[in-house]
Amino acid sequence: MQGGEHWTKKGDIKLFLWRKTPAGGAAPRGMILFVHGSSMASQPTFDLRVPGRPDSSVMEWFAARGFDTWCLDNEGYGRSDKSRPINFDISNGADDIAAAVEYIGKDVLLYGISSGALKAALYAQRHPARVARLALDAFVWTGEGSPTLAERRKKLPEFLQMNRRPIDRAFVRSIFARDHPGTADDATVEAFADAILALDDSVPTGTYVDMCSKLPLVDPAKLPMPTLILRGQYDGIAAVGDLIEFFKRLPNPDKQFTVMAGISHASFQQKNYLTVYHLLHAFYTQPQPVYRA
Repeated sequence: MQGGEHWTKKGDIKLFLWRKTPAGGAAPRGMILFVHGSSMASQPTFDLRVPGRPDSSVMEWFAARGFDTWCLDNEGYGRSDKSRPINFDISNGADDIAAAVEYIGKDVLLYGISSGALKAALYAQRHPARVARLALDAFVWTGEGSPTLAERRKKLPEFLQMNRRPIDRAFVRSIFARDHPGTADDATVEAFADAILALDDSVPTGTYVDMCSKLPLVDPAKLPMPTLILRGQYDGIAAVGDLIEFFKRLPNPDKQFTVMAGISHASFQQKNYLTVYHLLHAFYTQPQPVYRA
């Protein structure tokens, strides 16, 4: 399936978007915008090809089912502008989403993973009318009880001294080893690393600084749209209790909290990735309630 590159601007900043559409020019069932995490650009996460792994690209999977799919390289990542001497924090990432949605020109079904979930939620808080349904994967609210963030905070003084941090193949492999080894196969991890490192050998520190020292960044009471929270069974980025407290405060009764069996972090690169596709597809195609009290 062929994709198309698109460019938009946030002020003077150039932002890269990638799009895959339904075949045959059919009217789309909805517009999905995927938002990446802290340590990689968008195409490696959402349009990855792995020989022998069918439907490895979540964008192609959803496009084949009638959705107009988009992903965005946040400023500081991938093919988007990296020139400003700042650390490209979560608020800045939410501004990128605003520019992308304005370019797309329609309300979106919004998905974010890890720090991308924080960016997506913050954008939805600022612009609730532009988000039809919100999916937050590997999300964290206050950070309380997170083993990943507890370990990461040990390096906070280092992150505060730099705008970018280096990444390499060993780092990418560590994403899949830190919580529960075995949840992703080696071929997928290596293909993921190849795709990430083809675009970046360093990434911004802003999301790490925010997640280690500035949580909470989102008020659940200000998210009026239907919301899905996805948590991998073994994901160390957020404790279940932290997410449940966030979930309880979401005002829309059309909300779901799902624990995904056998999954740690980076859910689309896990052995159980088709579980994630199923859950997202069900949420994005759920009929509107006929009765509301």
